[in-house]
Amino acid sequence: VQLQASGGGSVQAGGSLRLSCTASRGTFGRHGIGWFRQAPGNERKFVSAINWGGGGTSYAHSVRGRFTISRDNAKNIVFLQMNSLKPDDTAVYSCAAPRGTAYSDSILWYDYWGQGTQVTVSS
Repeated sequence: VQLQASGGGSVQAGGSLRLSCTASRGTFGRHGIGWFRQAPGNERKFVSAINWGGGGTSYAHSVRGRFTISRDNAKNIVFLQMNSLKPDDTAVYSCAAPRGTAYSDSILWYDYWGQGTQVTVSS
């Protein structure tokens, strides 16, 4: 599975963006999907994840209540709706998939990674 994240951009604090994760080759199959972000000089960190069926989700404490993850398996796409954005949300956002159907907040769980998309939030 090859993944591709898109939808990033530059917004002011308080604004919104919706990121998309698609399979540039293959399909999501029965994979859980996770979103991670990496700010300059920092390690990659967990943002949110969703299981294959969409009924199970997880969020980092820093984004809970502001970000919403969802998926449309018929269209082979996963969304990350980001509202009330803050300058601290500035990072490259990437989506990833494990071999299995479940999700995790651990980077080590994921086997397939896509190129990220830049999100810049100005104050």
